[in-house]
Order: sequence, then C-alpha cells, then structure tokens
Amino acid sequence: MSDSQPTPETGQTSFQRTMDIAEIMSILPHRYPLLLIDRVIEMEPKKRIVALKNVTVNEPHFTGHFPDYPIMPGVMTIEAMAQAGGVLLLTEFTATERASQLMVFTGIQEARFRKPVLPGDQMRIEVTILQRRSTMAKLKGEATVDGKLVSEAIFTAALVKRVSAPKEGESA
Repeated sequence: MSDSQPTPETGQTSFQRTMDIAEIMSILPHRYPLLLIDRVIEMEPKKRIVALKNVTVNEPHFTGHFPDYPIMPGVMTIEAMAQAGGVLLLTEFTATERASQLMVFTGIQEARFRKPVLPGDQMRIEVTILQRRSTMAKLKGEATVDGKLVSEAIFTAALVKRVSAPKEGESA
C-alpha cells in the first residue's frame, strides 16, 4: 500500500509505504527464530523506514536470557534495526536481483542500550540512511517502546553476492 501526503514542514509530497509480514518475508531471507520485524508502518524510499516488532515470551532467547526475568538481548534490538534497514535498502531491487544478493550487517558503532525490552512490549524501530554508495550503506537506528528510547546504534551494511551451498554429491 502506498500513500503520498504533503509534509507539514515543507509542503512537499513524501511517499510512504506499509508492508505486512508476507511482503517483509518476500524481501528478507530471515525466518523464525531470527526474523525480528513484524510490520513496516512507514517507508520513504532511499531515506527512512519505521518498523514494528511485537515482543512475545514465546521467543527462544527468553528461555536463557534470563529465565526468571526475561529481557530481550540488546544485540537482538540492533539486529531488528539492521533488518529494517535491510528492507529499506533491498526494496530498491527487483525480486530477481534480490535472489542473487544479500544485504549483510558489516559493523556497529555507537550502540547504546537504554532500557530493557520485555515480553509484551512493542518496539518501534526507525532507521535512517546516513550515507549510501552502490554496495555499502551507513545507517542510524533507534528503537523505542511506548515512546521511550530503548536502544540506538549507527551501523553499516553491504550488498554481497549470494553464495549457493553445493548440492549433495557436488564438490565445493
């Protein structure tokens, strides 16, 4: 679904797009238990994305982090930011182009964890492109719960050729 609406600050039209889980799964290669975004609620192509993650106690990391006080691991909040950034960057490519490439996480800078993320929370993840080259990008991500900042980071990603695993009976 796409909408265009004038922004209050400039009066210029910005294009916003939403995506459900099926469309996200058609873009990202991640699957359970590592698919960490549930919905895209805003997207300005080549600029920014806002995604949601519904945190549930059923997620496997809660069995060991920490069983008596389940907290979503901070690195998982950063991974959710990277996945949202991946959706933003990968929507610039066709499905055929995406089939031969992966957007991989290449670095994390300035990561901060401000508050714990608990089962029942809904994380709002906003990612903005800071710099973009043909195969590399630097992004800034922020995750909030109930309007409060829970984590933030600057991270980098690179587009790489997808390597197929050798089929049974073939040599590597």
